Amino acid sequence: MTKRKKIIYWIATVWLALGMLSTGAVQLFKGKTGAGGVDIITHLGYPVYFITILGVWKVLGVVAVLIPGFPLLKEWAYAGFFFVMSGAAISHIASGSVNEIFPSLLLLILSFVSWYFRPADRKIISANQ
Repeated sequence: MTKRKKIIYWIATVWLALGMLSTGAVQLFKGKTGAGGVDIITHLGYPVYFITILGVWKVLGVVAVLIPGFPLLKEWAYAGFFFVMSGAAISHIASGSVNEIFPSLLLLILSFVSWYFRPADRKIISANQ
């Protein structure tokens, strides 16, 4: 892996981790405002208990992405980040709050960039390679 790719990976991964951790914390503590807060979740039409589920999974996903080893677990975490953030973006579009779509799109892009540039020891190696 080149030095450039490592730098891209770590910048994207740190920003992804900070974004997911901060929104996950807001959701776990049921903050009223902020990204993923109670006000936004209820505006999108989801029940309040849903933010606790999202918060737990985001924090666990950050742990999975950052710890060494466990490549299969990392794949699941990246997939979860993709589904959560694409779902958030689609929910904002469907509810008519398109101006609030930027944070979810940013985290979606960071998820993809982090996944794409991850080092070989963080990938699942297929038997055909």
